[in-house]
Amino acid sequence: MRFDVVTIFPELFAPHLSQGVTRRAFQSAQVDVRLWPLRDYADDTYRRVDDRPYGGGPGMVMLVEPLLRALAAIEAERGKSRVVHFTPTGRRIDQALVQEFAAGHGAVLLCGRYEGIDQRLIDAAVTDELSLGDFVLSGGELPALALLDAVARLQEGVLNAPSHEQDSFGDGLLEGPHYSRPERLQLGGAERAVPPVLLSGNHAEIARWRRDRALELTARRRPDLIIAARAAGRLSARDERHLASFTL
Repeated sequence: MRFDVVTIFPELFAPHLSQGVTRRAFQSAQVDVRLWPLRDYADDTYRRVDDRPYGGGPGMVMLVEPLLRALAAIEAERGKSRVVHFTPTGRRIDQALVQEFAAGHGAVLLCGRYEGIDQRLIDAAVTDELSLGDFVLSGGELPALALLDAVARLQEGVLNAPSHEQDSFGDGLLEGPHYSRPERLQLGGAERAVPPVLLSGNHAEIARWRRDRALELTARRRPDLIIAARAAGRLSARDERHLASFTL
């Protein structure tokens, strides 16, 4: 799949694309990321890509013409595709959406800056508006990197299978706690030990323990996910008994 990123800060992407386990997806071009510096498509001496907003107010607005030229150049190479604009007013990115992108052909990612992009460009060219959450960032680069990372880790051979299936949201629940060596630690004035079941070697019991902890954590912190899992038929009779057995 191919992602074309339109940005005025292409240098922000190189470190991420070459580090960590997800670099396997980028270096192998399973997730082919191509950067399009927006200032290359400005037509004046100052390579201007923004101007003051009509009606007054603070900040600057990204101009239509440079963005149109960049999109035309991308379309000439790859044809028509999804065009994503990152904005606080967009749909919140979740695992279901990430899985959709991971199984698709990619998209063009528009990384806005300043007060945002001229609405006329959004109306004419954007197919998807996405958000990381209910907060404001300085630009679209961080959401674009987050989406690329989430998509890359779902590609075959990037993680040790079935790692991503056991992650939070992999089965609709939050993932439970993890422990490693040593077995016992003095922390906060108390001895803290690894739960005995994890040392037992009984894989069926360990799986049940992990499922129970995931159910408890999800019920406490994201009850909406329990409701969704129940509606989708992802909770077993045993899951329901366990949920009924503990107090939030």
